[in-house]
Amino acid sequence: MQPPETPAAAGPFSPSEREAVYRAIFTRRDVRSQFTDRPVADDMLMRLLTAAHHAPSVGFMQPWNFIVIRSASVKAQVQSAFTRANTEAAAMFPKERRKDYTALKLEGITTAPVNLCITCDRTRGGDVVLGRTHNRDMDLYSTVCAVQNLWLAARAEGLGVGWVSIFHEADLRAILNLPEQVVPVAYLCIGHVDHLYETPELQVKGWQARLSLDDLVFAEHWGNAAPLPDPLPRGS
Repeated sequence: MQPPETPAAAGPFSPSEREAVYRAIFTRRDVRSQFTDRPVADDMLMRLLTAAHHAPSVGFMQPWNFIVIRSASVKAQVQSAFTRANTEAAAMFPKERRKDYTALKLEGITTAPVNLCITCDRTRGGDVVLGRTHNRDMDLYSTVCAVQNLWLAARAEGLGVGWVSIFHEADLRAILNLPEQVVPVAYLCIGHVDHLYETPELQVKGWQARLSLDDLVFAEHWGNAAPLPDPLPRGS
């Protein structure tokens, strides 16, 4: 039997380390049109995948897999699936918003050097998983944590990431040959960027503004306002 592992010291990061973490959070953007054609080096991609693989997961089930896509032909199939779904999506919005919607560029599938599909294997860990006994979807939530880890690591590396969500799941399944028990959680476009919007692109283009944190934090019960310190940290 191995001796119990000695816990590592837990303390705050140095001010510069802490600032770097918050900088990655506050300057992360959903990238659609700013990708350059510079290739993503294999070692850099591996750092992103390693960061994603170190995300928290309920019951340590680690339900994710990563499908790395560089093939122009596969990207073209995914682009076609997006275009079909996006045409349907445009028709769902009220007429007064439809023109604004169609003016938005919502993907960088063929311009990003790397596409990545992060999936969730819903059978990983067996029928009964610690922490998922009463919420079946904890595996999906865990996979989203892997997405966020990768996204922040990419920002620190100077890479942009765009999450493309406008698909019929059946189309992605067919293109990527996904097994029945595997769910595509995030289809990401990844590449080098030279510039990023200072504020989210959808806010810049008038689609939506960031909600006030003051209106979103309650105390003890839903609806009980919780006054927050002023000034709040700047998040953009």
